[in-house]
Amino acid sequence: MDYIIYFIITIAILVFVHEFGHFAAAKLSGMRADVFAIGFGKRLFGYNKLTGFTFGDLPKDFDGQGNTDYRLCIAPLGGYVKIAGMVDESFDTEFADKEPQPYEFRAKSTGKKVFVITAGVMMNLLLALLVFWGFNFFQGKQINKTTNIGYVQHNSPAQQLGFQKGDKVLSVNDKKINTWDDVNQEIYINSIGTDLNFKVQRNNQVISIFVPRNKIPDQDKGMFLLPSGIKASLGDFVQGMPAQKSGLKKGDIILSINNVPINASEEAVKNFQANKSKKIDVVVVRSKDTLTYAVTPNSEGKIGVYVETIFTGEIEYKTFGFFESFVLGAKDIIKITDLTFSSLSNVFSGKTEFSKTFGGPIKIAQVAAKSANSGIFSFLYFLALLSLSLAIINILPFPVLDGGHLIIIIVEGILKKEMPIKAKVAIQNTGFVILLLLMAFIIYNDIISL
Repeated sequence: MDYIIYFIITIAILVFVHEFGHFAAAKLSGMRADVFAIGFGKRLFGYNKLTGFTFGDLPKDFDGQGNTDYRLCIAPLGGYVKIAGMVDESFDTEFADKEPQPYEFRAKSTGKKVFVITAGVMMNLLLALLVFWGFNFFQGKQINKTTNIGYVQHNSPAQQLGFQKGDKVLSVNDKKINTWDDVNQEIYINSIGTDLNFKVQRNNQVISIFVPRNKIPDQDKGMFLLPSGIKASLGDFVQGMPAQKSGLKKGDIILSINNVPINASEEAVKNFQANKSKKIDVVVVRSKDTLTYAVTPNSEGKIGVYVETIFTGEIEYKTFGFFESFVLGAKDIIKITDLTFSSLSNVFSGKTEFSKTFGGPIKIAQVAAKSANSGIFSFLYFLALLSLSLAIINILPFPVLDGGHLIIIIVEGILKKEMPIKAKVAIQNTGFVILLLLMAFIIYNDIISL
């Protein structure tokens, strides 16, 4: 249920922001916006000035007389603004046999058409920029000042490749490493889709370790390497479960379970699962006190608490000014955009699996719920990333997408002649079918990756 709720919230926000851009631009350009819809398909309910609030579809011959019908539709996977005199997702062509009216899209200049069709993308970019600015200005940047590996999970890809606890990372692909943030940047961003060459210092020796890209797990399945200074900390509790009854509290840092030292959340979870229905001693640090609590995991090896890995080593906080935060936000957008196109290139060249690059409704729901449970800032950051992705995808020159409409507008502007309505509908239909097939394939990948 959490997945469904956060998916609907996420999509509703993104669609509203995007479509509001088209809507506002159309109004500013003197065009009629007949429909502002969240979702596709059958109208569930909506409001306009003529009929007020109503349920179900409006009459087929309904004329809003320039008043917008704001509606919620049955399929919450997008939305649209129906602008008079434009072939769009509604596939309405009733205007085709009539003379262009001053308030119609087709009667406006090329400049105004471009403004309206790109306004949705600009709003998505603006949302991403504002969130990135907010993070830089209000939160600043936390820098984990270590380059030492603090934990290597037993039998993990990292251990199999030769990494050991205590190794000091010197460089990745010949790029010097100064902080742990540099390590993650090189693994998950700068070198995405390519193999990695690590140089680590171990007992005064420099060792080279080659890491094939397919050996690096997805971030949602755990980090490839973890820094020194990490600890397992207790997060939110489930009421009525063993952890809540034991006396443990949120924020406790686990030192050991049954005398086994604990470094990361994965170790804690494995120990709980290895002791199903058995009483275990959990030693924690709370403030400056070291406390021991007896807990009995249930038959599934769970105690009812979210265990997270936190960094307790040396941290430096960098703060940024009002305008500097905007500049950094813009740089974040450029960097993520470049990463997106690099990822697409790697997919088409076969370097990266399709399922690891594209995510559909199920994956969005999972990440949205996880980020929301981690706090409002985490959720907002995920929302900004999705908003930026939506902007990038929408501006691609593909039928149905804003980029496809933009190409038609530019061609018509150059030729000073409108493309036949039937041709536009055919292009829209083709693009819509391909988009549906792609979405079905993405959803299929989401399901098999569960």
